Amino acid sequence: MKKLIAVLLTLCMLLACTAALADTLTMGTNASFPPYEYYENNVIVGIDAEIAAAIAEKLGMELEIVDMDFGAIISAVTEGKVDIGMAGMTVTDERKQSVNFSDTYAVGIQAIIVTEDSEIASYDDLAAEGATWKIGVQDSTTGDIYCTDEFGEERVSKYKVGADAVEALKTGKVDCVIIDNEPAKAYVAANEGLKVLDSAYAEEEYAICVNLENTELLEKINGALKELIDDGTVAAIIAKYIPAE
Repeated sequence: MKKLIAVLLTLCMLLACTAALADTLTMGTNASFPPYEYYENNVIVGIDAEIAAAIAEKLGMELEIVDMDFGAIISAVTEGKVDIGMAGMTVTDERKQSVNFSDTYAVGIQAIIVTEDSEIASYDDLAAEGATWKIGVQDSTTGDIYCTDEFGEERVSKYKVGADAVEALKTGKVDCVIIDNEPAKAYVAANEGLKVLDSAYAEEEYAICVNLENTELLEKINGALKELIDDGTVAAIIAKYIPAE
C-alpha cells in the first residue's frame, strides 16, 4: 500500500509539473526592434511584448519571453524551443513553408534610412540602372530577403541587429539602411545626421508564427487575438508606442 501511495504521489507531482509547463506561453523574439520589442530597465517591452502578454492572459497562461537572434526565431518555433515567434515578423510564402501564421495584428513598412547629405533621394535611386549603392540590413529580416533578391548579395551588407547596420551607415560602410519604419524612426531620433526617406521600400503584414503541427495553439491565439482586436486592446497598445501623427 505504501508503495502504491508513493507511486500515486509521484504521478501527481509529474502531472502537476506538466500542467505548470502547459500554463506557460513561451515567446521567441529579438529585442532590438523598437517599438515592437526592446529592453527598458533590463525588461523586454514593446508592442509585441504587450500583445503577447494580453493573449497569454486571455488563455490563462503566463508569458515568458526569450531573446535570441532574429534568424533563430523560426527554427526555435519549429524545434519546439518556444511556442510562438513575435518580432515584427512579416508573413511571407517562404516562411509559411516552415511555420503557421496567426491573423495579422499590424501592418509594417520597410523604410530607407540615409545620411542627411545623401545623394539617395528615393527608392528609384537605389534601383536605377548602374546604381552601386551599398545597402545595410538586419540579417534574415524581410529587408534582407527583399534587398538580396532585388539587388544581389554584392550590394547588401547583413548585420546581426539593426543598430549595427545604422552604425555602418554613420561610418560610411553602407550608403543606406532598409529596415521597418518604426525602428527606422527610433534609430534616426537617436542618431544625429540621419533621416528616413519619404518613399517606402515595401509594405507588409505582421503576424505571430506557430509550429505547423500545433494547430490547437494557433486556433486559441487567433481567438484571443480577435477578441483583443475587437475590443480595441491591440489598437491601444500600438497607439501607446506609435502615437498618431
